[in-house]
Amino acid sequence: MIHLENVNKTYYNGAPLHVLKGIDLDIERGEYVSIMGASGSGKSTLLNILGILDNYDTGEYYLNNVLIKNLSESKAAEYRNRMIGFIFQSFNLIPFKNAVENVALPLFYQGVSRRKRNALALEYLDKLGLKDWAHHLPSEMSGGQKQRVAIARALITNPQIILADEPTGALDSKTSVEVLQILNELHAQGMTIIVVTHESGVASQTNKIIHIKDGIIENIENNKDKKHAVFSMDGIMK
Repeated sequence: MIHLENVNKTYYNGAPLHVLKGIDLDIERGEYVSIMGASGSGKSTLLNILGILDNYDTGEYYLNNVLIKNLSESKAAEYRNRMIGFIFQSFNLIPFKNAVENVALPLFYQGVSRRKRNALALEYLDKLGLKDWAHHLPSEMSGGQKQRVAIARALITNPQIILADEPTGALDSKTSVEVLQILNELHAQGMTIIVVTHESGVASQTNKIIHIKDGIIENIENNKDKKHAVFSMDGIMK
């Protein structure tokens, strides 16, 4: 599903900074993968390239056998909107829109009518236990509730891949477990999930751990027989 071959990325804000140095990587459909590394190792840059949020300089990136290279902004936005769901540490919710409006936003860009997109948004909020918070603003919610809204927004377009950048980084331990449970259940249903994290407890839930250091993949740890922790939250993504 994802194939990277000798991908390099350098930033030129002042002195050149070679962030990714010949990345070779394959991720199959349905895999649950984490990317670990210290700050500045290149893990977030790699996630941004996978999510078509940033270009790479040299090499090749194939997504579903399509070469992703120097796309126009409209084409890149189309690919992102239809194929990839994003979950961010900072939630990235629009503060003046309520939960329904935030979740429905990706469907607005697909031209879906307001009635239909809001009805779908309510369905996803209900699945994530937030039906009663549908008309609340982000400022009226806890961190865990905001992350659930962000997960609902990521799922509403029925994406093929979920990219999560430190999805538990701003949450307490109890809420982190709840968010991990949601990701585990999504993976159990066949979703391809890629998580950037610095937390070993998060990485241990995944089936493949990619360790990146100084822009190079240091090693890949396979946990294909990994059994997820057993959680019990009725109704999530049933």
